[in-house]
Amino acid sequence: MEVDTTAWSGEGEFTRTLLDALVACPGVAALRVEDSPASRADTGYLFVSNEIFVRFGERERVETRRVLGLIPRRIRVREPESSLADLERWLAGRDDIGAPDYTDEGMLQYLRTERIVPPYQTRGYKLVEMVRVYAIGPSR
Repeated sequence: MEVDTTAWSGEGEFTRTLLDALVACPGVAALRVEDSPASRADTGYLFVSNEIFVRFGERERVETRRVLGLIPRRIRVREPESSLADLERWLAGRDDIGAPDYTDEGMLQYLRTERIVPPYQTRGYKLVEMVRVYAIGPSR
């Protein structure tokens, strides 16, 4: 399992929880976490946006195909061990993560909000954390 966090500032508690869950997920070969340029802070709220790129492991199988419809030929076919839909089902079954707020064929998106009141301050701020999970192709 390769985990690349060099482009991530470390902000986002839910991102950390999601990253820990993805490390334990079967079929995941590599993860890369990056800060998204959409992150920003303003009075009263902090918007943190992170992106997680997932590369699934591959399995290889041999199948027979016919060349010109006559000559049988055995070729090796590589296919991913898992998919984004499998990952969505696996994460939805976890109590600490749950189902994504938005999903399409290439992305899972989670949106979490939390009210933070630091000690000795009368006013707090709202932390909005958005995490997008993308599937990337195999490395060659």
